[in-house]
Amino acid sequence: MTNDVILRKLERLQTSEKPRVLDLFAGCGGISLGFEAAGFDMRGSVEFDPDAARSHGLNFHGGAEAHSQAIDITKTSPADLCRQLDLGSVADAFDIVVGGPPCQAFARVGRSKLREIEEHPEAFIHDPRAQLYKKYLEYVDAFQPLAVLMENVPDILNHGGQNIAEETCEVLEAKGYVCGYTLLNAAFYGVPQMRERMFLIAYRKELGAQVSFPSPSHWLILPPGYEGSRSVALKSLRNLVDDAHSYMEPPAATPDLPPAVTAQDALGDLPAINARELLAAGKISRGARRFDNAVSYNTSKPSTYAKLMRTWQGHEAPKEGLTDHVIRYLPRDYELFARMNPGDQYPEAYAHATEMFEERLASERAKGRKLPDDSPEYTALKNSIVPPYDAGKFPNKWRKMWRDQPARTLMAHLGKDGYSHIHYDSNQARTISVREAARLQSFPDGFRFSGTMNPAFKQIGNAVPPLLAKALATQMMQTIKQAISQKDMVNEPRRAATAVS
Repeated sequence: MTNDVILRKLERLQTSEKPRVLDLFAGCGGISLGFEAAGFDMRGSVEFDPDAARSHGLNFHGGAEAHSQAIDITKTSPADLCRQLDLGSVADAFDIVVGGPPCQAFARVGRSKLREIEEHPEAFIHDPRAQLYKKYLEYVDAFQPLAVLMENVPDILNHGGQNIAEETCEVLEAKGYVCGYTLLNAAFYGVPQMRERMFLIAYRKELGAQVSFPSPSHWLILPPGYEGSRSVALKSLRNLVDDAHSYMEPPAATPDLPPAVTAQDALGDLPAINARELLAAGKISRGARRFDNAVSYNTSKPSTYAKLMRTWQGHEAPKEGLTDHVIRYLPRDYELFARMNPGDQYPEAYAHATEMFEERLASERAKGRKLPDDSPEYTALKNSIVPPYDAGKFPNKWRKMWRDQPARTLMAHLGKDGYSHIHYDSNQARTISVREAARLQSFPDGFRFSGTMNPAFKQIGNAVPPLLAKALATQMMQTIKQAISQKDMVNEPRRAATAVS
């Protein structure tokens, strides 16, 4: 029998009201932005990082203080959240819960089944991170959403011998949901980045909906590393003791679709930053990069993708120009970046640097400097050109992007170095800027990031690409509307009979 809370939510949506969304572990708001664009009402969020929380409040609630404060989910109950955000009763606050506990939450769960958490809570008492998963379930229990979306890395399909996604579905099914999960790559959905992630969708059984995932909008042949990671994840499903009952094959992309958005499509209209020229002129130095210097777009014709990033409804490009198009101070490496070829990784970079050092050494010796191999001067010259990392131990630490391909996966450690995304333009010879990272994640140009450069890079790297989130949200909105419409037809005779009596 449908409980009163679920019935009220169904009746509310039958009046064409927007579904109200709570974003847990929201970050700066990648999922939120996609759901907002698909017509949902972003009513609240929970985020522990202060900079990310301020970014979320700034972009979705006009900077309202209540929505811009960091919230520790382990210390904040659903009732506390509703009081803080002035949302009224817990049961009636939200229709949809999105987000996903960080994968570290499962680090010490061991081989215990997640579905046993509530029966055996003592198993998690020694690892505070495991409380994040329990809190997620607590929030779902309290808010009783009509639908749930969770996101995580593909490795979640075999985390220490556990299929966390499958076991999460078992937990949700026991709570009254139908559930399914799959692997999606962002490049198939218009994002200029090859980012593979697990997505899980669940609907309340009372809704009468079936889980489905959005069809790709773009075509790409994934390089071996990405196809390999998907194959490994799927092989894990077959190797686990429990069958993957809730796993669904991802919708297939076909060659008749438009080609994937490339790095040049994404970045080509942004103003050039010639790092070597700035360095020579003394216009770039060490220190925090603040977002207080606006620059204009270049004069090239923007791609279709760039136009979308400039005109995203509610997050249009600022009239004063872009203020976060700033880069790292890496004086040793600008010349090396110029020497590297597209696709080069750290071993190739190291070889280029060694060649550059040998050229410089020969030049200095030709001028009469002795520079014996064991001298401090020799070592200092080498250190000024050649990076110190072992080329055999860090093969993937660096990568120069291809101009005509989507970028590889952006990671949170963009906040620490950024060498994983060296600009394809050798004249600019640098790592990507904050705004370029945002473009590669499909954040529109009017989306603002709180804090300075490093916190902004971290927020971007941690986010779900908004265009992929929008595709998922649009699919969920269609599913919900169709289910509500069918319920209208089914319930009409009952209403008529009630009216007659």
